[in-house]
Amino acid sequence: MNNLTADLLARLQNGIERKRETVLVPKTKMNIEILKVLKMEKMILGYSESEGGVSVALMYDEKEPVISSLKMISKPGQRIYITSKDITPIMNGRGISIISTSKGLMSGAMAKSKKLGGELICKVW
Repeated sequence: MNNLTADLLARLQNGIERKRETVLVPKTKMNIEILKVLKMEKMILGYSESEGGVSVALMYDEKEPVISSLKMISKPGQRIYITSKDITPIMNGRGISIISTSKGLMSGAMAKSKKLGGELICKVW
């Protein structure tokens, strides 16, 4: 597997479609940081690290998942960079974008408020 971030997003999407309570994902620094942003934005209940990987507790709102879609934007073959001025709300504010800035991974709204740009990793809504 070359792109572990895309694997994380695919596993989360598959877990949501199957209405799973928890999903096991590979343990990498990037995946942990993405999960921190998702937890901070209240899109997942939480996560716990173990030897086999990271167990992610998915969040549901009356049997409907909080996350309906995850989309990888920046890929290993084509990196997508964005300035703070170009950061726009996702799904009229119902979703988030995850951006890798010089100050670490953060949501698009937080990066815009701190006037930071960077690599646009993914969009979640």
